[in-house]
Amino acid sequence: MTYYRLFRGIFRIIFSLVYRWQVIGREHIPKEGPVILCANHISLWDPPLLGSGIERQVHFMAKEELFKIPVLSFLITKFGAFPVKRGAGDRAAIRTTLKLLEDGKIFGIFPEGTRSKTGEPGEAMPGVAMFALKSQAAVIPVAIVGPYRAFRPIKIVYGKPIDLASLREAKSSAEVLKETSDLIMTHIKELRSQHLP
Repeated sequence: MTYYRLFRGIFRIIFSLVYRWQVIGREHIPKEGPVILCANHISLWDPPLLGSGIERQVHFMAKEELFKIPVLSFLITKFGAFPVKRGAGDRAAIRTTLKLLEDGKIFGIFPEGTRSKTGEPGEAMPGVAMFALKSQAAVIPVAIVGPYRAFRPIKIVYGKPIDLASLREAKSSAEVLKETSDLIMTHIKELRSQHLP
């Protein structure tokens, strides 16, 4: 946790001085208990931005290739990342995520699965719905309003928790997963549109 706070402090300085960041909606983050932060994805800066805006530590999946680079592996591990194999269902990464949520931690995820080339939010992959439905975590939509340009404001907006009670009570199916993913992405898109310049 000490390393995490150190790196978070460094990122906060960068975001304040270089990007004049604005953080909105911190009060929507529960002070304890499991949380899934679901954000749109526009840049490699998104994970540290997502984690730096709040006080609780945020854990992320990161592609396993990054963990083969010694210094980078150390840094991203200390910043709360764990490896995932891209392009296939990685059961170890899924178990790690569910265990984090079971232990009351915060997990950050980008439902689109990859960065948007246009800056506009795309469609959500089913993974986010699986984590949301298999856990009792508070699901928080997050809008990152860019672009990342030096001395231009960037906003990170944490929304109110999404009500998933009826979907969690429904029998699990492909349709329920899609409906959940779409609902989460709709909240992200609405939050973003409300805070566009």
